[in-house]
Amino acid sequence: MNFLEEFRQLDPKDVGRWPGIFRVLAIGLIFLVLSAVFIYLLPFSNQMPDLERARNEEVQLLNTFDERQLKAANFEAYKAQLTDMQRSFGAMLRQLPGRTEVPSLLVDISQTGLGAGLQEKLFQPAPELRKDFYAELPIKIRLTGSFHQFGSFVSGIASLPRIVTLHDISIVPETKDATGDHLTLDVTAKTYRYLDDAEMAPGERKPAVHPSVGATP
Repeated sequence: MNFLEEFRQLDPKDVGRWPGIFRVLAIGLIFLVLSAVFIYLLPFSNQMPDLERARNEEVQLLNTFDERQLKAANFEAYKAQLTDMQRSFGAMLRQLPGRTEVPSLLVDISQTGLGAGLQEKLFQPAPELRKDFYAELPIKIRLTGSFHQFGSFVSGIASLPRIVTLHDISIVPETKDATGDHLTLDVTAKTYRYLDDAEMAPGERKPAVHPSVGATP
């Protein structure tokens, strides 16, 4: 029986009965196939970290692109929003008195208490506190009167054309046996003054105000 006839008679399901030469050839063939597969895949396995890094960079770039595309699509809306913010900010700045307006504002605060029927026991402006582009002016105030008069005073302060805030409010009976009409109000009123250019520290800049809202009406 020649070699070809023996090869044709091999039973794939019964490799154990194959002649030795065929078993050696089968093992060698399997080894060659596995070696070829390994050699083929080896460059890819070495490049897997680079491939994974490239995929991550692709995801990040796509996210960045989406964010910038969204901002570009909403650019006009952002401009309109910025204009509205500048307009609102300009309106708020106009509520901050200048240096020359502070004395009259202090008189207005004092007159608000007297106009509500309260007796003024203390009206003591404290040294102003410099902030960024403005100065804060605290005023310690002590008034006596009734709850109703205190309410009128607070309402009058809120109606002033300039910004005035009330802090550290304390209401106690004027005396130990005092009734509801004889109370003492201790409060710190704070107003705010816009700093002039000459008062700004070197390197500081005032916030930009939209030209259409910069002028005082």
